[in-house]
Amino acid sequence: MLAVIGEQVDAQVGRVTMRLPRAAAEAAVDAWARDELGGRVPETHEEYALRDQAAELALIGLAISQRGRWEGDEVVIDLDVASAGAAVRAAQ
Repeated sequence: MLAVIGEQVDAQVGRVTMRLPRAAAEAAVDAWARDELGGRVPETHEEYALRDQAAELALIGLAISQRGRWEGDEVVIDLDVASAGAAVRAAQ
């Protein structure tokens, strides 16, 4: 049922327009540009969750790089609702 609800949300929302402060936007872009060094090693659940959040941050950085519009000390970006949701979950 969660997937059914997700399909409905996606059909109605898709992207949300966000304003992010410069420091947060630049950190996300830096996360996208970062090279991953080393191979995969066994990780704890907490390490996996942290790596998942880092990946979401990097994808937001990619979106900012491609579609972000700088307005003074903020960037305006249309984020996929899934990326916006991941950011909200990280804040909780």
